[in-house]
Amino acid sequence: MAELTVLLAAARAGDQAAAGEAFALLYQDLRRLARSRLRQHQTMTLLDTTSLVHEAYLKLVGADALAVEDRHHFFAYSARVMRSVIVDFARARLAERRGGQAEHVVLDTVLLGQIAAPENDALRVHEALQVLEQADTRLAQVVEMRYFGGLSETEIAEVLGVSERTVRRDWDKARLLMMAAMA
Repeated sequence: MAELTVLLAAARAGDQAAAGEAFALLYQDLRRLARSRLRQHQTMTLLDTTSLVHEAYLKLVGADALAVEDRHHFFAYSARVMRSVIVDFARARLAERRGGQAEHVVLDTVLLGQIAAPENDALRVHEALQVLEQADTRLAQVVEMRYFGGLSETEIAEVLGVSERTVRRDWDKARLLMMAAMA
């Protein structure tokens, strides 16, 4: 842990090599996190665990400086990056599925509204989360860390500096608001 703390401090200062080493130390934990995220989104993406972790790595080290304080903040930030990767991939698949740049010709408009693509679910969750972010940033952070990051209530409470009970209340409230936004 002491080595990780030193690496994260160097990464905050802009040391890309330190960010890479921190990523390497946490690689197996990130794979576990990615596996749990993909289990929820299997039908939405063709990504596998390794691809998601590597895409997240490219985004993490692509930033000028890794702005995390400790291991929990790193995983919270990783959850946000993985969310971004999943949403971007779902958007690309949806665009490809709809013909990309090809001219669209609808043959039967009756069935068009009845067919739901799994990519739409990922985008609906993402859009609802954006609405939630505008209403209450902390609720959005709780959803992001729990849903996309797989963090426990204890870990989320630590990252946000609140009690576990507050995290539970925030999660309940956020779920209701997300369902209303998705309806």
